[in-house]
Amino acid sequence: MREGFSYGGQAVIEGVMMRGRDSVAIAVRKSPNEVILHTEKLRNLAKRYKILRLPIIRGCLALVDSLVLGIRSLNFSASVVADQQGASLGAKELVLTSVLAVTLTVGLFIALPAFVIRNVQTYIQSNVLLNLSEGAIKISFFILYIVAISVLKDIQRVFQYHGAEHKTINCYEAGEELSVENARNHSTVHARCGTNFLLIVFFTSVFIFSFFGRPPLLQRILIHIAILPLVAGVSYELIKRAGSSKAGPLIRTIAKPGLWLQALTTRQPDDSQIEVAIKALRAVLDAERPDQRVVDLTSARRRLGRA
Repeated sequence: MREGFSYGGQAVIEGVMMRGRDSVAIAVRKSPNEVILHTEKLRNLAKRYKILRLPIIRGCLALVDSLVLGIRSLNFSASVVADQQGASLGAKELVLTSVLAVTLTVGLFIALPAFVIRNVQTYIQSNVLLNLSEGAIKISFFILYIVAISVLKDIQRVFQYHGAEHKTINCYEAGEELSVENARNHSTVHARCGTNFLLIVFFTSVFIFSFFGRPPLLQRILIHIAILPLVAGVSYELIKRAGSSKAGPLIRTIAKPGLWLQALTTRQPDDSQIEVAIKALRAVLDAERPDQRVVDLTSARRRLGRA
């Protein structure tokens, strides 16, 4: 297995986004014979400020960065697909979609479980058991949400691209040539998956919130939101270790439920979907080749010289 930087990405509408050290690539299938590829350089604040590379803090930064990049990638893929269908997505629609997504997340996975707990906490004397119950409720809602949306045809295709992303990453990390034939033989499961991360977030939030007793409903919701950066930071460190070949038995055990849950969030992709995922990863790898960086630097110097 290749060690070093951990490449990864996410499924988008009719495509895959892959992220590298300093670059991101989004590949979207516009038609059976055309794949739209977008690449760009990323601003790496952690390289400029050492404090952002510290454990926990880097996880908070990674969460915010992933959310922003994920929304941008989904918006790009939606625009490509909408353009093919003769429609277009305006700024208002994109902002509204993002706001609704955040509202749904907070409402379904923070506010609603807190409301349920408020109505049953008089029957539960132990704070530990109370928080475990809230964690179980969150996980149950999460699973039910995935099951509910998985019946939609468009979501099923996103789950197929999710599987294609994992197969491609697994193929690359196994040291094999990136080809449809090689990637096809790999698993749709990966330890660094966002599904796994979310499940670890739920478990971590149960542990951290156990130190706050049993506050009133509104305070309970606000505390959950306030400690989210800390929860994300701790969860990031756990999943980072879970994705390493050197992960110990404890970390692997913690990651197992998330691996099982990927049976719901991934589907077996077809060859055309694997092809899209490979195009995205190759684009990132090409953009970050050392020789490519030398060429870019030389070109920049020549432009400056002419100026």
